[in-house]
Amino acid sequence: MNSSSSTIELLYNSIPSDVCQRLGKAFYSGCAAFEGQASLYVLGLNPGGDPSEHKAETVESHTAAVLHNRANWSAYRDESWKDAAPGTSGMQPLVLHMFAALKLDPGLVPCSNLIFVRSRRESDIRQEIKSLAELCWAFHLRAIEQLRPRVIVCFGKRAGRYVCSSLEATKPCDQFIERNHRRWRSQVFASSIGLKIVVATHPSIADWCAPATDPTLLIQGALK
Repeated sequence: MNSSSSTIELLYNSIPSDVCQRLGKAFYSGCAAFEGQASLYVLGLNPGGDPSEHKAETVESHTAAVLHNRANWSAYRDESWKDAAPGTSGMQPLVLHMFAALKLDPGLVPCSNLIFVRSRRESDIRQEIKSLAELCWAFHLRAIEQLRPRVIVCFGKRAGRYVCSSLEATKPCDQFIERNHRRWRSQVFASSIGLKIVVATHPSIADWCAPATDPTLLIQGALK
């Protein structure tokens, strides 16, 4: 076992077996991103897409593919979503915009989701969100312990509220308000140990590539 796979395997072993058999995935970046320390840890809510179109991809099978074939790899940069060119579909270009602005290699930033089970919409797992988040949280605690990030970026309020509550990050310390009529807000919260949680607008519904709605400068400030 090489050093880059030891941490990722440790994390994989934190996933309950019943979650491993569900359709979805735990890792949005490869082994290199989970080696050593990382300044940033990125979390969505759960993998999107129609589960019927991903019938062969369980959390377990996807993790095996990451462990054996993917070192410097990013689901946002290297995966083809909806048969589009890699990195060009849905929220992929918006997340890649954030990484480029932060001068970070997407394949070296540890990325995951609060919940590993795939659903087409958040409402499809509404009844399970709390229990699934609790089942997956041991993975994230171990990731934070191993990687020691300074900042966790959460896509959307649902994931952000859970992470802030679990890490007791209750102190607001910065915010970005969109410069438009809707005035959506991204916020930074600090925990008692100094870990910062960025609860950002979700890049699936907010255009992070437009200056008026881009929370990247807020993330950049949290990393300083």
